[in-house]
Amino acid sequence: MASATKDEAFAALTRRNIDAAYRLAWAILTDDVDADDATQDAFALAWRNRRSLRDQARFDAWFGRILVNVCRERLRQRARARTRPLAESDERSMADFSAQTSSRDAISRAVTRLDADHRIVVVLRYWADLTVDEIAERLDVPPGTVKSRLHYALRSMRPRLEDAR
Repeated sequence: MASATKDEAFAALTRRNIDAAYRLAWAILTDDVDADDATQDAFALAWRNRRSLRDQARFDAWFGRILVNVCRERLRQRARARTRPLAESDERSMADFSAQTSSRDAISRAVTRLDADHRIVVVLRYWADLTVDEIAERLDVPPGTVKSRLHYALRSMRPRLEDAR
């Protein structure tokens, strides 16, 4: 009976976090279908490994690591396929209605050109608003590695953003 109660508690945690998980997956992958698939795959993987969750209060960090790893693998698969989605096109949108939209598009294009590890730290830092230490915990890397990846990612993005001005 205790196992059924734990499974119910786990199911409740996943229901509470599904929207946030999808939004994070979308921010990393920038594709609705990939984000749906990654979210579903991450929850399935989490369910299969639910016994490894020792502290329910740490569900966010535990599940966040699983989701980020699933997204990272999808990004790597994309890179191996050597195809470029239309969203990464160098052409400017014809519907450029404001400077804000243009800036947002430029940032989005710059982020999508980053490799998986750099894109993930940028999204976790500036979209999910996690601290360097929280990112390090989710990625299971030292904080210095997170800082380095952020540095190189932003350095890589800077020329593209300056060109967009």
